Amino acid sequence: MIKADKNGFTLIELMITVAILGIIASIALPSYFEHVKRTARTEAITALLDAANRQEQFFVDNRVYTSDLANLNVVSPTEHGFYTLAVIVDNDAGTFEITATPVAGPVLQDDDCTSFTIDDAGLKTAKGNADASKCWGK
Repeated sequence: MIKADKNGFTLIELMITVAILGIIASIALPSYFEHVKRTARTEAITALLDAANRQEQFFVDNRVYTSDLANLNVVSPTEHGFYTLAVIVDNDAGTFEITATPVAGPVLQDDDCTSFTIDDAGLKTAKGNADASKCWGK
């Protein structure tokens, strides 16, 4: 009798492997996408904190707030282009508000945190389905 060498995989083995990969992907992908959104939010938070600090320094130097980001050496859109920054100033009241709004990237699918805001008192707020503390990473 001649024995034939069996090389390769059976259909059952292949189907089990595909099923296992599908289960792993269904668990890993949502976690990955959530991580990507949180990482992109960090860009907005960093830009807002930097802009608020620069706005306070501008006030110390000039006794007024500025509505021009160029005076603060702050760029909009942010570093990776995910957010644009806007400043609202009321020098009569001595207040400012800086808002980061998403314009590109993974943050466009982020319904939890649709925009971030910081004001002259350091109050950090966010719009969206989640509360501000989750968005700001507290």
